[in-house]
Amino acid sequence: MIYHVSMSGSDLAAGTQEAPFRTINRAAAVAAPGDAVLVHSGVYREWVDPQCGGLRDDQRITYEAAPGEHVVIKGSEVVTGWERVQGTVWKKVLPNTFFGDWNPYAEALDGDWFRLPKDYYVHHGDVYINGVSMFEASSLEDLYEAAAKTQMCAFGWKFVPEDVLFPERTVYRWYAQVDNCTTTFLCNFQEIDPNQALIEINVRKCCFYPRKTGVNYITLRGFDIAHAACPFAPPTADQIAMVGPNWSKGWIIENNHLHDAKCCAISLGKEGSTGDNESRKKERKSSHIYQLEAVFSGLRAGWDIDNIGSHVVRNNTIYDCGQAGIVGHMGCAFSRIEGNHIYNIGIKHEFWGDEIAGIKFHAALDTQIIGNNIHHCTKGTWLDWQAQGTRLSRNLYHHNDRDLMIEVTHGPCTVDHNIFLSDYSLDLLAQGTAFVHNIIGGLIRWRPVPYRSTPYHLPHSTCVAGVAPVYSGDDRIFNNLFIGSLQNKGEESKAPTNMCACFDCLNSPEEYKETMDTIERKTCDDFWSIQQPIWVEENAYAGHAKPFRKEKNPIRADGMQVHIAEENGKWVLAITVPEAVTRASCQAVTTERLGMPRIVEQRYENPDGTSIDFAEDFFGNIRTESVIPGPFAALSAGKHTFIVWKA
Repeated sequence: MIYHVSMSGSDLAAGTQEAPFRTINRAAAVAAPGDAVLVHSGVYREWVDPQCGGLRDDQRITYEAAPGEHVVIKGSEVVTGWERVQGTVWKKVLPNTFFGDWNPYAEALDGDWFRLPKDYYVHHGDVYINGVSMFEASSLEDLYEAAAKTQMCAFGWKFVPEDVLFPERTVYRWYAQVDNCTTTFLCNFQEIDPNQALIEINVRKCCFYPRKTGVNYITLRGFDIAHAACPFAPPTADQIAMVGPNWSKGWIIENNHLHDAKCCAISLGKEGSTGDNESRKKERKSSHIYQLEAVFSGLRAGWDIDNIGSHVVRNNTIYDCGQAGIVGHMGCAFSRIEGNHIYNIGIKHEFWGDEIAGIKFHAALDTQIIGNNIHHCTKGTWLDWQAQGTRLSRNLYHHNDRDLMIEVTHGPCTVDHNIFLSDYSLDLLAQGTAFVHNIIGGLIRWRPVPYRSTPYHLPHSTCVAGVAPVYSGDDRIFNNLFIGSLQNKGEESKAPTNMCACFDCLNSPEEYKETMDTIERKTCDDFWSIQQPIWVEENAYAGHAKPFRKEKNPIRADGMQVHIAEENGKWVLAITVPEAVTRASCQAVTTERLGMPRIVEQRYENPDGTSIDFAEDFFGNIRTESVIPGPFAALSAGKHTFIVWKA
């Protein structure tokens, strides 16, 4: 059955092409496994709450924009009839009934790991001028200030490029006063007459998100989705977003434009019964302990491969969100995140917490993050806790505060054939990661985590095998290009620009075993004091980058230069290759060569247990002759340009 939805329809109609429904929610109330909902052009201002899911992958319920038609789902409403108060400040008073049972302007953002601001509140709602979000004023005095760039920079980001700060938008501010009956908006619209513009305000928390869990096998395709007043979504919370499956299995979210979520565009995360900001509410234990409890609560709530995860998020454009493009804890396991364009995430800087990134995942077991373009984000991708079996491959990162952060995981995590070009490339608080055939352009920091034991699992399963600290090391670093082109000034420029220089560690399991064997009765402190080994072989180094002191066959690549720029909607990589790189003959990397991390004892392999084919390069070409460092199968000496992303 195909149900049709049209702006000219009626919810009392039959939902046929000749007699379509008026709202997507009406179709969502009756759609059954195997059905499709075809939505025709228009702006649908509703929270779509699917009542039923599919039965299996070939018995889905599909929601799709009609071919060639622009279909928008918004969590906002249009507001007209503004009155001028003084100068460029205008006012609108709305009854609280306008918002239904939840007023986003009466609710401040908060939650575990929410850090700033501390001396004033930022609320769930937003105000939009012609589709562009304004800034919430911290006070009435702040509202009347003509222009100030300080609000955006107040939290002291050191690595955010100037071109992502949008200083021209800081002058447009709003302030809301809520009492028992009304909500009063005071907005500094500057030169804009709001009665001649499109002014929208948030009303709904979500745009496409089931209120109940277990709504499986849904496809969401081809929509423009925006303006959700969703909450801050740390891993210990009910991770609500503008779009998401809410603790379900087998969703496909593809070919959508998702933007202007207050916090997160897509959540593949946990639900509230497994804990909802208990650290902030109770303050009885550290957030780390509450997160450990959430993992075991998730297992009791059905977290396994048969019930949760296995989602596909592909070919979406995701931008202008306050916290994350895609967020998830446990519910992101066994998923594939592919071909997405994610940018302008967390750069508005109205608030700050520890969960902000283009992609922020906890417990992304066997999740594959493949072929995405992630740029102009506070962090590009942050893999936190239990990145076991996770693979990050053929992604493009640039113009981020940091490209990739991996934290408190024991591996095996595979990072191969990526291009990392931000000034700050990697932040590593983990172990058991394999870095293979990447370009790594900037600053790299390595730190152990001595105070947070983290679960690890039986291979390809959610079953917890044990809990262990993160000692760092136990990494494999083969056939990468370290450019060392750090551009930041000051103390940061003195930091190592390749991970190998950070380690004062052993370089073979035999050496590690010999050292440990000298200790007759080992204690926990011995495992901290003797660094785990790493394997570093045949990487190429340019600029500031230096090889590991015990590296096998390092390659000096003086003259290597890399630059990326946007040209007519395409991202073009210009690379100057020295002859030393083209003459290199590196050993091929295989799953068998990588072995397995010491603690987890699981191979670096595909989710189905087969070996990874590292012969396939960034573009999908196969290495057929000599193996050279970096993500490209073949290069000749000299300057080259590649289109590394096109819409």
